[in-house]
Amino acid sequence: MSSAREATVQADGVEIVYDVRGSGPTILLVMGLGGQMIAWRDEFCDSLAAQGFQVVRFDNRDVGLSTMVDATPPSANSLLVKRLTGRRPSAPYLLSDMAADGIAVLDDLSVEKAHVVGVSMGGMIAQTMAIEYPDRVASLCSIMSTTGNPRVGNAAPSVLGKLRKAQSRSDNPVQDSVDFFTVIAGPHFDPEEHALLAEAAMARSSDPRGVARQMAAIMASPDRTRALRKLDLPTVVIHGLLDRLVRPSGGIATAKAIPNSRLLMFNDMGHDIPKPRSPEVIDAIVTNARRVAVSTPV
Repeated sequence: MSSAREATVQADGVEIVYDVRGSGPTILLVMGLGGQMIAWRDEFCDSLAAQGFQVVRFDNRDVGLSTMVDATPPSANSLLVKRLTGRRPSAPYLLSDMAADGIAVLDDLSVEKAHVVGVSMGGMIAQTMAIEYPDRVASLCSIMSTTGNPRVGNAAPSVLGKLRKAQSRSDNPVQDSVDFFTVIAGPHFDPEEHALLAEAAMARSSDPRGVARQMAAIMASPDRTRALRKLDLPTVVIHGLLDRLVRPSGGIATAKAIPNSRLLMFNDMGHDIPKPRSPEVIDAIVTNARRVAVSTPV
């Protein structure tokens, strides 16, 4: 494993913790709902760095070592009701604010442009970065994500209750995480390996309240479809056909909205990046990035 340098940047009143490894053009990795940056596994990051990139991952606000926002989180029940009725909740911040956090990380590193890769909610943030900061995003990779259109990419009804449980306090959060990913991941899911990751995440931060605020940010943010149609950058959209949390219609709609994007779907992938598919996902990210010439950071 290559060594990673950790740092912190102030962004809009919050502190964002990130780490960096490798050298070359920058790939910025954006994690999903409730996921800490370590969910981008070291071996995944090292493989990207070995391809000649500076790889940066960060804790979104309200998770990991980044600032926990001082705002009362909405209840899981209220979010579920609003999701089922199609109403937008109030939220202390939006995906736009989370996108600005990513830009603050790039600013702190003096990176003019980056290849932005986001998974699930991170894909929504990555899309928002490309929309709102087009001069800062060289290429886009949106993985198991969606457009914000409430008619596509919705979770299977049977998953919603399990998501609510996964967001609440528990006497055994590690097992709850394993149970939840057993439901949403594909057939290559390794519960023992995931338990180790969940334990490492708990050791870094054990406060689940930020997840509800992140969910509120997703639900309160607007549909990006129209803005995605105006993007002009190399884009690859990756999705699992077995995804029950963000169903495949979300990825299909994303690829359909972004001009000249490539859609890559795997029939043995759920809401996860399974190890057997990691080399192909990494290759898709690198191939997409290399469609653009980006100077190395200062």
